Amino acid sequence: MSTLIDRIFGQRIRGVRVVPLVLKIVVIFTVLLLVSNFVSNYINLMLNRGQLLKLANELLVKDLTELSIFASNQHQIYTFNNDLEGAVKSIEASAMKNLQRARSVALGVKPDGSIFFQASKTVHVDRFTDGAALEKMLKAKDTKTPEGSLLFSLDGKEYIGVFKYSEQWNVFIVRAEDLSEFYQDSWNIFWTTSIIIIVLTLVCAVLGVYLIRYMLRYVRVITQGIMDMQKRQTMDIIDLKGAPNDDITFLGVALNSTTSTIDNLMDIFRKFVTTDLVQKAYREREIRLEGAQRDLTVLFTDIRSFTYMTEALGNDIIKLLNLHYDQAIHHIQENGGIVGSIIGDALLAVFGTLDGYGGNKSYLAVRSAYQVQEVAAALREDMTKRREEIVRRHGALSATDERVYRAVLLEVGVGIDGGEVFYGTIGSHERMTNTVIGDNVNSASRLEGLTRFYKLPVVVSEYVKEEVERDHDDFFFMEIDRVQVKGKTQGKRIFWPIVKKNMDEDLEKDAKLFSEGLSLYYEGQWPAAYKMFAKSALPVADIFRDRTKNNTSPKGWDGVWAMTMK
Repeated sequence: MSTLIDRIFGQRIRGVRVVPLVLKIVVIFTVLLLVSNFVSNYINLMLNRGQLLKLANELLVKDLTELSIFASNQHQIYTFNNDLEGAVKSIEASAMKNLQRARSVALGVKPDGSIFFQASKTVHVDRFTDGAALEKMLKAKDTKTPEGSLLFSLDGKEYIGVFKYSEQWNVFIVRAEDLSEFYQDSWNIFWTTSIIIIVLTLVCAVLGVYLIRYMLRYVRVITQGIMDMQKRQTMDIIDLKGAPNDDITFLGVALNSTTSTIDNLMDIFRKFVTTDLVQKAYREREIRLEGAQRDLTVLFTDIRSFTYMTEALGNDIIKLLNLHYDQAIHHIQENGGIVGSIIGDALLAVFGTLDGYGGNKSYLAVRSAYQVQEVAAALREDMTKRREEIVRRHGALSATDERVYRAVLLEVGVGIDGGEVFYGTIGSHERMTNTVIGDNVNSASRLEGLTRFYKLPVVVSEYVKEEVERDHDDFFFMEIDRVQVKGKTQGKRIFWPIVKKNMDEDLEKDAKLFSEGLSLYYEGQWPAAYKMFAKSALPVADIFRDRTKNNTSPKGWDGVWAMTMK
């Protein structure tokens, strides 16, 4: 039912019904057509009434003349036989012959208003009670032409008639017709004509709807296209294939041109502004300088040996970065993250800000981290294959080419932390940017720096570990250390998230040995810890073997290692 109503009366957009233009045009023209035809019919009725009254007057005069002559003859007969009652009945019988309607009357009215004779199929009165009409007839009696037309009331009805004074009988002979009854035929014609007008108008309206809808069909196409764009919050080109060469098509072409321009600007806008900010701008129609404390997860990536890569590749470093970021950013956004900033070799992404991504933000961040690692690994594999192909075809690479090859073997470190941060828009009304500020943002950067030191691809905080483990068990979080990074006064536990499906027996064994050694390390039992680290083949164990080899724990050891590097 609602679909049918929407098709006829238009869809509701934000609580307001968008009435189709075709419906408005048809309703307006139908109403105007009906009013015009009814007015024309009524005017025709009024004009015809004038002619009808003229014709009626002529007929009434004719009947009155005949009745007057007959009454005069009856007076002569009455003079001979002195039968007044018989004369009156004869006059009434003669008058009845010309009375066609139910309330048609013929009267003989005495100057005092009493009735001398009366003839009618339905009307019977004792006196002529319309004093004004009687006064008019009395005045006419005193003139040389004691006859005329007359409007009077009789038996509660309005009558039109003619009268003539009969001097022989000393009565006014009146022949009259009930106005409402007299006009009934014309009203019947009026209403019959009106019904015909309504039927024809409705038929024409239906035909008009079809024709106008066909002529304005691309108005509906354009309107529906705009409604769909509003629902999807997109800017699309409306298909105007086959549209006629008229102003509506020109309007659609102009709209498509504007849409294309706006879509290009929006595309550029999306590329330079975070997705959540685009959503907010579309929803609120403005961007304000504001922000709030939010619980978010921050991911920080950095390309290792970037200085060497820049020196070796020169301007081609841009191509390599774009090749890497094109895939890396795609995976981040696919997991609901937004890229806050890209500064050369470093990328900052934030998780937990987008509408519609209600998943575990830290889990999405860790998953993104490994997808970024996969992108870098795929690029290295591709470059290695190309090198092998070149060597196969042309022999060994030159020193310069070998240097370039080593430069494109891109490696990335990822640090992830989360918690309460300030997230919002800062700057001025002329130039603003979306940013995330907080201790946990700096911590993510520091954790990324530790990936180089510990020779690990991804390092996360305890916050990230606990949030991921709350909903997922895809990762095994191996504790690496308790560190106090540079610029901080307190130590924190850091972890290496290992994808469980990639853990084989050797990795699981080495991780267990490392964890046992780490427990002894925290307790200050460094010689025993060294033995466990020596048994683990993990690269990170090398660092702890160096720390604990031939050493005992420092005095006042609390298990926290103070880093001197960022």
